[in-house]
Amino acid sequence: MTASMFRFATVLACGLLWSAGAPSAGHAQANVAGDWSLSVTTDNGVTTPSMTLEQDGSVLTGRYSSDTLGDQGVRGTVDGNSVTIRFSATLQGQSIPVVYEGTLAEDGSMTGTIDIAGGMLTGTFTATRNAPSP
Repeated sequence: MTASMFRFATVLACGLLWSAGAPSAGHAQANVAGDWSLSVTTDNGVTTPSMTLEQDGSVLTGRYSSDTLGDQGVRGTVDGNSVTIRFSATLQGQSIPVVYEGTLAEDGSMTGTIDIAGGMLTGTFTATRNAPSP
């Protein structure tokens, strides 16, 4: 193999590796807009919050509601099928961060993890999108 062929092969291989790990310009975002019912499991038990999400490209906004964390505005992002949702809740007079990280499955459900107060309480969740009202 000549030196120029080796350089070409190296550049080609690097380009292929980069494109495999990076989303392309046509990389479709999952659609997660709508009303969701969640089941959250932590060491404190199981809760059943709800969430309404609006989506503008990769940006999410909406509302979260649970008996434990109250009614909160949320912000988040979608990257392919990966979803991150963040908000702050007030517990015992303290503002705490809450982060949901999940993946949208082919069947339309979402599963992932929840982190409350920077790891002080963690757990898992499943979510299903509610059917739109007629």
